[in-house]
Amino acid sequence: MSIIESTAELSAQEIKEVFGQLDENIKKIEKALFVNITSRDSKITVVGDETNAVRAKHIIEDLVNLVRKGERITTQNIDYAISLERGGVQSHIADLDDDIVCRTVNGRPIKPKTFNQKTYVDAIKKNMIVFGLGPAGTGKTYLAMAMAIDAFKRGDVNRIILTRPAIEAGENLGFLPGDLQSKVDPYLRPLYDAIYQIMGAESYLANSEKGLIEVAPLAYMRGRTLDSAFIILDEAQNTTPAQMKMFLTRIGFGSKVVVTGDRTQKDLPHGQISGLDVAIKVLENVEDDIAMVNLTSVDVVRHPVVQKIVQAYEEYEKKQSARLKK
Repeated sequence: MSIIESTAELSAQEIKEVFGQLDENIKKIEKALFVNITSRDSKITVVGDETNAVRAKHIIEDLVNLVRKGERITTQNIDYAISLERGGVQSHIADLDDDIVCRTVNGRPIKPKTFNQKTYVDAIKKNMIVFGLGPAGTGKTYLAMAMAIDAFKRGDVNRIILTRPAIEAGENLGFLPGDLQSKVDPYLRPLYDAIYQIMGAESYLANSEKGLIEVAPLAYMRGRTLDSAFIILDEAQNTTPAQMKMFLTRIGFGSKVVVTGDRTQKDLPHGQISGLDVAIKVLENVEDDIAMVNLTSVDVVRHPVVQKIVQAYEEYEKKQSARLKK
């Protein structure tokens, strides 16, 4: 057993914030790393196996830095810091706090919450076309939307175009009433939800009426050339190869494109090849102005149980794949 004391002089309030309500933060670290953590006066003491004790100390130091920056400690912060330490990477999650993309209509800052998300945001800043690949809940679309709105407000682009293939997720919805826009709106609802939260419904509607922000199914992109626009193609795993080629060849001067998709959740007819899979193979050696960023279950920023669900499915699918190869 090793005994490690934090060397930082902590105030009573800082210790309270780090430990959390009913010591819930510390209990989570103790359970994950098999250590015992106590506080006395201005010091925090960690007792346990040397490797895990050092890991716990790193996490606590990171949480202290978050508190000193005026941030609230969340369950996601702790879970991510633990996963980094377990992977042999010293946690520096407090560093992520400096990279604010933009703010929501309510003033809440939108920023990367994991280092892969930061890589994704940096790639969007530097490249003309970025593929954001990963499971649900990793912030692919939300961060791309935030970057689009920020670029629009700064005048880097003249308009925003949000699109996704209008395909049913394993269900047949049958006849939908209303005009064409009413029929496709249910497929585009996730995009509306994100843009309302970031920009606000009134601002979106005002810009939409001017044609500066467009939310449309992928079929609407054919025959167009999109200059000075920030274009997001969401749910790209549900495109056909022909659709993906059509979309990528619409890009004009001064535009920026983000393609997001989860290659494990295809809703295409059985036997249909995904346009996203083909595009990744075709473009993997094209380096100029194209980047591909892979997000994983570690980057899931929804409720912790979502991360566990994603990990469980990944393990199950690996076993199924290995079984089929035998």
